[in-house]
Amino acid sequence: MLYFLPIFIIFLPLIASIINGIYCKKISNCLASKISSFAIIISAILAAIIFVHSGIDKNTIHIILANWITIDSFNISWSIYVDQLTAIMLVVVTFVSAVVHIYSIGYMADDDNLPKFLSFLSLFTFFMLMLITADNFLQLFCGWEGVGLCSYLLIGYYFHKNSANNAAIKAFVVNRVGDFAFIIGIVIIALNIGSITFETVFDQVNVLTNQFIYFFDYEFTMLDVVCLLLFIGCMGKSAQIGLHVWLPDAMEGPTPVSALIHAATMVTAGVFLVVRCSFMFEYSQVVLTLITIIGAITCLFAALVAISQTDIKRVIAYSTCSQLGYMFFACGVSAYQAAIFHLATHGFFKALLFLSAGSVIHACHSQELHEMGGLRRKLPITYANFWIGSLAIIGIYPFAGFYSKDLILESAYGTSSAGNFAFILGIIAAILTAIYSLKIIILAFHGKTKLKDKDFSHAHESPAIMNIPLIILTAGALFSGMFGYYILDIGNSFGYFAGSIFNLDTPEHEHHLEPIIKYLPLIVGIAGSLIGIIAFKTTIYNWLATNFKFIYNILKNKFYFDELYDKIFVCPTKILSNFSAIFDNKFIDRFGPNGFSKITNGFSWCMCQVQTGYIFNYAFYIIMAIIFCITIFIVKYLPILWSA
Repeated sequence: MLYFLPIFIIFLPLIASIINGIYCKKISNCLASKISSFAIIISAILAAIIFVHSGIDKNTIHIILANWITIDSFNISWSIYVDQLTAIMLVVVTFVSAVVHIYSIGYMADDDNLPKFLSFLSLFTFFMLMLITADNFLQLFCGWEGVGLCSYLLIGYYFHKNSANNAAIKAFVVNRVGDFAFIIGIVIIALNIGSITFETVFDQVNVLTNQFIYFFDYEFTMLDVVCLLLFIGCMGKSAQIGLHVWLPDAMEGPTPVSALIHAATMVTAGVFLVVRCSFMFEYSQVVLTLITIIGAITCLFAALVAISQTDIKRVIAYSTCSQLGYMFFACGVSAYQAAIFHLATHGFFKALLFLSAGSVIHACHSQELHEMGGLRRKLPITYANFWIGSLAIIGIYPFAGFYSKDLILESAYGTSSAGNFAFILGIIAAILTAIYSLKIIILAFHGKTKLKDKDFSHAHESPAIMNIPLIILTAGALFSGMFGYYILDIGNSFGYFAGSIFNLDTPEHEHHLEPIIKYLPLIVGIAGSLIGIIAFKTTIYNWLATNFKFIYNILKNKFYFDELYDKIFVCPTKILSNFSAIFDNKFIDRFGPNGFSKITNGFSWCMCQVQTGYIFNYAFYIIMAIIFCITIFIVKYLPILWSA
C-alpha cells in the first residue's frame, strides 16, 4: 500500500484543482474550500508517512505510470521517483501548501472567485509535486513550466490592476530566459548520452566530461556547458542576481500566493534541481565556483535592498532572494545537505512571515511600514508570530535558522577562495538580515501608530481560520531545525541523504572549526538585532538615509536593475516593435495583400461598368471596337498602299 501513496500525494491536488476549476461558477466558496483543503491535507499526511518510509527508513520508491515517448532506443516514461531528497521536499511542499490553503479561506473570504483562486493554488502544488518526483529531465521540465504558468496566473490574479498584469508578464518573460537555457541543456544531454533519465545520465557523466570545448584559449568540458545552462535555468526560477527582478514584483498577487511561491514552490525549484543533479555538478568545478560567487553576491545584494524597502511584503520578498543566495552558495561548496536543510527550515519560517504580514495587511489595509505602528496591542498573536519568524530567519538559538544557516556558513568557511568569499558576504548578510527583520517589527508593531484613527480603531486580530495556520507554522520555525540537526543528523554527515546526494569529497572540516567561527553567525545575528533596534527605535536610520542620500537611493531603487533592463532591453524592443508595426502597415500591407486587393477591386469595378446588361451598350462597344480596328488598319497599311 505504501508503494502507491505517492500517486495519491501528487494527484489529489490535481483532482481538487480540476473540480474547483470546472465548477468555479457553480459551487459555493465553502464547498470549494472544503474540497481543496481536504485534498491538500490528505496529501500532507501521506507525505509524512512517505517521509518516514522513504526518508528515515531509506526505502526508494519508483513507479512507472506509463510509457511516454519512444523513438528508437530513446525511451521516456512518466514515472514517480521518491528517495530521501524527494521525501523531505514532499513534506515541505504539502505541509506549507496545506497551511496556505487553510489561511486563504479566511484571507480571501470576500472574494467572489475563491473557487478559481483555490483551483490555481492546488494546480500550483500539483506541478511542484510533479517536479520533485520526476525521474527524468523532461518530466521535471513539465513541472518546471507548470509552476511558471501557475505563478503567472496567481501573480496576475487581480487582473483589474495594471501593476498585477505587468508583474505577471514580467515574471513569465524573465523566467523564459532561464528556461531557454534549461531546454538547451536538456537537448545537449539527450544528444550526447541518448537518454534524459536521471539514473542513466548520472551513470554516464563521463561521456560529457570526455568532450571538450575551447573558448578564448580556455578549455571547458561539455559537462561544464551543460551544468552552466542548467544553472542559468535555476537562476531564473530561484531569482538569483541578474534574473531576480521578477520576484519583488510578484508581491502584486494575494499574500497567500506570495507565501506559497517564496516558501514551498517556484523559487525552491532551482535549488532542488542543483541538488538533484549533484552527480553532475560535482564534476564541474568551474560551475560550482560560479554558483558560489553568484549565490554569495545575491545573498548580500538582496539583504542590502531589503533594508531600504518600505513595503512590508517587499522586505520579506528580498529576504527570500537573500536566503536563496545562502542555499546556492552552499551548493557551490558542495554542502548540498545544508542547502536542502535550509530550504526546509526556510519554508516554515518564510511562510510564517508572509502569512503574518497578510494578517497585518488584513487588519490595517496597508502594506507601507511607515503607515503602521503600534499594532502589537491590536494584533498580539500576529506580533508573537512575527517575532518567532524573525528570530528563526536571523538565526537565533534555538530557532530553525540557527541550525540551517549556521551549517551553510560553517560549510563554506575554509573550503576554497570562493568559499571564504561566500562566508564573508554571508556573515555581512546575516547582520543585515537581523536589521531588516527588526525594521518590520519596530515600524509595524511599536511606537505611535500612523494609521488613521478610524483604521486603527478597527484593526483587530485575524479570525481563527487565519491564526491557526500561523500557530502551526511556529512549530516548524521552532523545531524543524532541531529535528533536522539532531534526529536526521543532517549537520554531521550525509547519513540522511545517502544515495540521493553525491559528493566527491565529503566535507569534514566543519567539525574542527575554531569556536569563534562556529558561533560567529549567532554573534552577528544578535549584534544585527541590537543595531536594528537602535536604528529604528531612534532617528539614526532616518539620519543615515538623509545624509547618505546617494547610497540610500541606490538601495531604494534596487541598484537600478529595472531601469537598466528597461534601457537595454525594454526600450529597444518597443522601438523595434513600433518600427515593425509601421513597416508592416505602411509597406508590407500596402504593397502586399492590401495592394493586390485594391488592384483586384479596381479591375472588378471596371468589369462591372462594362457588363451593364443593356443591348445598346454592347452595340456601342462593338461599333467602337470596329472603329478602333479600322483606325489601326489605316494607320498601319494606308501609307504602304499610298506609296505603291
